[in-house]
Amino acid sequence: MSASSLTAEAVWKDIESTRSVTDDQLSILHFLFGKNFERATRIVDQRGVKRISGEPSGRFVFQVVGESRRKEEYFCFAENYCACYSFFYDIVNRGEQLCCKHQLAARLALSLGAFIEVKVSDEQLAVLLSKL
Repeated sequence: MSASSLTAEAVWKDIESTRSVTDDQLSILHFLFGKNFERATRIVDQRGVKRISGEPSGRFVFQVVGESRRKEEYFCFAENYCACYSFFYDIVNRGEQLCCKHQLAARLALSLGAFIEVKVSDEQLAVLLSKL
């Protein structure tokens, strides 16, 4: 894990422990993630993050709204995958970013408890994930 990733992880854990974020934490995350973090905060502020949880397993995936006029929704796992174009272009192919704005929004919403909870059966969740 890179120093940036370790720093970010420590900040996420601090936020999660208090369910609030300080100006210093916002500054650190902005330094690490730049404009993607600014965009992620807007998504969270607009209640654009859903956590879809399977019952009874408790497994979950995030569904995060995009910022375009079409308001697409992308499925993502906060730490390692997003179905958006930027994830494949900027992160996987070019290695220019650590993660996309949707992953950051999911992680911030999870740390703050600021997501919309949607409960489905494990079977429904499996069907949803099979479409990725």
